[in-house]
Amino acid sequence: MVDAADIKEHAEVIGADGVHVGTVDRVEGNRIKLKKLDSGMGSHKTHHHFISLGLVADIEGDKVRLSANADVAVTLEEESSGTSV
Repeated sequence: MVDAADIKEHAEVIGADGVHVGTVDRVEGNRIKLKKLDSGMGSHKTHHHFISLGLVADIEGDKVRLSANADVAVTLEEESSGTSV
């Protein structure tokens, strides 16, 4: 498990496949809060999304690499209400 303190604001979150998932706003509890402007399209753009720290495989400088490919990680994102998307 990675240390959440190593995750920096504005770090890029990428899937295991190297595809961009979002940008870190901050860590809240056991989740990474993504920036609103980088949290999806359409109606999803008006609120934050969260990624569970359990999906973090590694932190490589200013990149947070997930253990799931980007397309899968996006389906596992949580909305700010705490429900799955």
